[in-house]
Amino acid sequence: MRQYARLLLIGLFLGVLFAVFQLSGLRQHFSLEFLQHLLLAHRLGGLLLFILLFALGNLIQLPGWIFLAAAVLAFGKTWGGLATYLAACLSCLTTFGLIRWMGGNALRQLDNRLARHILSRLDAHPLGSVILLRLLFQTVPPLNYALALSGVRWRHYLLGTLLGLPLPITLYCLLFDYLGKTLQIG
Repeated sequence: MRQYARLLLIGLFLGVLFAVFQLSGLRQHFSLEFLQHLLLAHRLGGLLLFILLFALGNLIQLPGWIFLAAAVLAFGKTWGGLATYLAACLSCLTTFGLIRWMGGNALRQLDNRLARHILSRLDAHPLGSVILLRLLFQTVPPLNYALALSGVRWRHYLLGTLLGLPLPITLYCLLFDYLGKTLQIG
């Protein structure tokens, strides 16, 4: 029963965080233009705030592509990609740490055959699994929550995130750079 209480606590926390974000009007300010202006107007401070906003956005289910597009349009594909890689990694690690702290390995406590099967596959190849999941789903928040609650080791999560994110971020950088030039945005 305790594992369900932890999962409920996480759901309540994320729901309250999302509601505060919506009701405070902050969501209206999260746009490609706002993030791009933030990065251009305040280079170092803007980058730090960009990382913080990426982490907050990851917790409340904002799509990561908006951050990537803003960074690429502000700094170009190379520096924008590096800024996004740094922000994405720190965001994923923040989410992992917070959700793990709140929920422990609650998914391991569930008495569910499918959950046990998935977790056994994760246990068999933890690093490879995290890399593959990052390649496929990048920084998708539910993935971060599930991995945090799965009991996967911190080092496997960290290395899998660091190794799995560069390829998709690079591909998206090329795409957004191309779109920015083609559509003359930025």
